[in-house]
Amino acid sequence: MDWDIKPSGVQGVVNKTVTAAGGFQTAGKSLQTALPDAAKHAGTISGGGSTAGEGGGMGVIAAALGGLMDAHDQRLKFIGARTSASVNGAIAATTAYVQGNLEQAANAQREALKEPKIDLPGAGQK
Repeated sequence: MDWDIKPSGVQGVVNKTVTAAGGFQTAGKSLQTALPDAAKHAGTISGGGSTAGEGGGMGVIAAALGGLMDAHDQRLKFIGARTSASVNGAIAATTAYVQGNLEQAANAQREALKEPKIDLPGAGQK
């Protein structure tokens, strides 16, 4: 297999990915604040049309918003974990690639610096 990885290109993609992932983090934080606040202010009308009054419990709208938060919370955590694993994997693979190239270069240089062995015809004969 022939590889041609440009570490600077990988770094550019990783940086863009980290920036984009920041948007998910911001969205998650906004949801954690906005949805509970919306649920609090949604009122406490119950399914039968009556109102539970101040502090009388959670209505159907608040319950639905709570369910929405639960669903998105898990998805956002998954996206964050998957993004982190992908970015860290790309960095680790690129680092190994660069180290492999450096090792190959060091081996080639070591071989080039070895004392040459010359086998001359008739050497050691009288």
